Amino acid sequence: MAQKPSIPKGTRDFSPAEVAKRNYIFSTIKTNFEKFGFQPIETPSFENSETLMGKYGEEGDRLIFKILNSGDYLSKADAKLLENRDSIKLTSHISEKALRYDLTVPFARYVVQHQNEIEFPFKRYQIQPVWRADRPQKGRFREFYQCDADVVGSNSLWQEVELVQLYDSVFSQLGLGGVTIKINNRKILSGIAEVIGASDKLIDFTVALDKLDKIGEDGVKKEMLEKGISETAIEKVQPLFNFTGTINEKIEKLANLLANSEEGMKGVNELQFICDNVTTLGLQTAFLDLDVTLARGLNYYTGAIFEVAAPKGVAMGSIGGGGRYDDLTGIFDAKNKMSGVGISFGLDRIALVMEEVGLFPEAVLATSKALFLNFGDKEALYAMKAIGKLRQKGIKVELYPDKSKIDKQFKHADRRGIPFAVIVGESEIEREEFGLKNLATGEQQKVDFATLVTLLQ
Repeated sequence: MAQKPSIPKGTRDFSPAEVAKRNYIFSTIKTNFEKFGFQPIETPSFENSETLMGKYGEEGDRLIFKILNSGDYLSKADAKLLENRDSIKLTSHISEKALRYDLTVPFARYVVQHQNEIEFPFKRYQIQPVWRADRPQKGRFREFYQCDADVVGSNSLWQEVELVQLYDSVFSQLGLGGVTIKINNRKILSGIAEVIGASDKLIDFTVALDKLDKIGEDGVKKEMLEKGISETAIEKVQPLFNFTGTINEKIEKLANLLANSEEGMKGVNELQFICDNVTTLGLQTAFLDLDVTLARGLNYYTGAIFEVAAPKGVAMGSIGGGGRYDDLTGIFDAKNKMSGVGISFGLDRIALVMEEVGLFPEAVLATSKALFLNFGDKEALYAMKAIGKLRQKGIKVELYPDKSKIDKQFKHADRRGIPFAVIVGESEIEREEFGLKNLATGEQQKVDFATLVTLLQ
């Protein structure tokens, strides 16, 4: 019995219309990346496991797809680990490679490996798929594209200012106005952990805090207690759960809270610089907001943290995020710690949001402009000569391949959304003409080739 075809959970097939919409987003993002001076690179879909493991925190490591070694992958495995079914320790024996979890760590590896060929500061963009063994749900997939822009080799906070502008430029051009670019700083989170006496629990503290919008205040407090953070410490961070006001008012509150933390005040000053300059320069359609609960549980952020929320009224997780990582390259070269900062666009979620709001232009879905009907080989040859000339002029046209009933050919054009049909019979060949029918209005006319070009352009 034939097996019913299926695809793995968390993956998708894309129809021609869906691919056209995704390519529209890709093109818009790519155009803006290049407008801001970023250059493209590509890295392999899989990396050595040691490149990826330990870079995303405990939760991230669990979500990395491991690739089994080729051949008899159990032959080199430790017999005791096999007997004890110790899958965690066994993994390193049977899997030496893994699918990339994001584009940032592979980028850090690329920079260190090619540092003698790169001109710094290096502004790169990368648009490629990544994989995560996550639980699939709306807007969350196991295979999805990331669109990253990073600058490495510069400590300047002007890079953060430009990245906020880049977000604003892309979403404005896509017509997705009203997104909120949330910003925070890991130094502020470190300072808060310091002043409440929980510096040794920084990662646990930030990971829990980052889930505030998902599990609520009570859920966050419960997780913090489970991670060993005291009730006294949690009481001290109570103001963070209802942190309101303008950006300047929030920064002032943070300055008071972190007055005794040198690290925390560095974060406050960095935020002040970025927010002041973004405000002075202005944004087209996006909003900038300071979200002190924004933590992003990745270990490598050390300065500014970004996350983009869809416009109000659209139920969707973040559609972008990033931050500064002052020592990311140090994980591959301890002597050469280069500062970097980058952002990512969540293409799949952006597409879902644009679909929900109805933002895709009709032109994005345009298929062939005209279908030449097939009346036989003689007529098809005449049509193909015209088709070749039209294609040279950049006009998308095609010939129906089979000599079928004309009604069937018209229906094919209609189902494909092709606006015109070109009719070529014996009389058209004799007069060197073409019958052009508008399939929306039913209007039909006889035209010469020059007029055909004008009407189809």
